[in-house]
Amino acid sequence: MEQIPAHRAPLLQSGVSDQARRQPAQPLRACLLSGGESRRMGRDKALLPHPEGGTWLERTLQLLSALELPITLFSRHEAHRQLARTWADSGVGTEGPAAAAALEAIAEPPPWEGPLLALLRLIERYPGERLLLCPVDMPTLNTETLAELLTAAAAEPTAIHLADDGARLQPLLAVLPASPRLQADLAAAVAGGERRLQRWLTRQPHRAVRLDPAALCNCNRPEEIPRTTEARPTLTSGAAAGDDRPKRPG
Repeated sequence: MEQIPAHRAPLLQSGVSDQARRQPAQPLRACLLSGGESRRMGRDKALLPHPEGGTWLERTLQLLSALELPITLFSRHEAHRQLARTWADSGVGTEGPAAAAALEAIAEPPPWEGPLLALLRLIERYPGERLLLCPVDMPTLNTETLAELLTAAAAEPTAIHLADDGARLQPLLAVLPASPRLQADLAAAVAGGERRLQRWLTRQPHRAVRLDPAALCNCNRPEEIPRTTEARPTLTSGAAAGDDRPKRPG
């Protein structure tokens, strides 16, 4: 694994650098995963209230919409998909119907066996595209952090780029090419019984992108929720995932 620093390029109004906006031949799509059961949290994480307003799900959709990319919500939960459609129809943070046109709320079909299988289904659905994976359970994530990841990935669009908080990789915040090679490798792994995202990812060549650890708080239990997020950038100013996080190799 090669470790690279996040490029701190100037941000545009939407929070993405010029380099990240100049997309290569492969189009870029944001994929929001919210298909988990939230058993450790004790209640649906996606529907938790966020201090900046709305739910964790709506707040993450708002962050992604600032990137001006097509968005796919991939979830087994009808309540999530309905909330996303309502958010898009409201045109919050966008030009009216543009949000609805840019959003696909897709039902994750059974079996529901974790993010690795969800990733395979997304790669199969969007061949030839680049996928920005984003979990619903990072309530302190902000557009600056997303922009840094996208800018780093734009410099090498055929590589896998994974968020790194300095102690662990955060593989559900990543940019991956939905290439035939990656699809074939992942399909073979899943057919062989692999279900752990960590094990599969560590076998793939990838780049670790160091990002602000305060923005990468992956929350699975009530005690992991930051006591406050008021210090984070607001939606207007700076702005189904499990705890399957590989430790960064030493």
